[in-house]
Amino acid sequence: MAVFIDTGAFMAYRNKKDAYHGEAVNLLRRALRREFGTIFTTDYIYGETLTLVMSRIGNKNVAKDVSDTMLSPRIVMLSIDTNVRNRARELFFRLFDKRISFTDATTMAVMQQEHIQKIITFDSHFRGLFEVLDGS
Repeated sequence: MAVFIDTGAFMAYRNKKDAYHGEAVNLLRRALRREFGTIFTTDYIYGETLTLVMSRIGNKNVAKDVSDTMLSPRIVMLSIDTNVRNRARELFFRLFDKRISFTDATTMAVMQQEHIQKIITFDSHFRGLFEVLDGS
């Protein structure tokens, strides 16, 4: 059993003003207790999250807190390698009309490669492809 955590969940987890804050806190706490199995994310998600915290929130303490959370030993951070990047490129162009970011395409490629079926995200385009966990 495993779960992938996406950028939006990490953002909302530490941003009390985010519309998904309460849901993110609930889901990440459950995930960190291993309720959903091993937790995965990627170096691309790490970079995207810190960049968004800087540009949207602009608070170094929040950025440090998010970084510390993401670097927790309870979270496996996978590095995007050539194989995943090539698969992500295929997905990106195949799904181009759906306006899926390249980072999201890398997430999809990693989840397929690692056989991860569940994701904590607030991006609707993952629905139907993976089991999107909600706060219930």
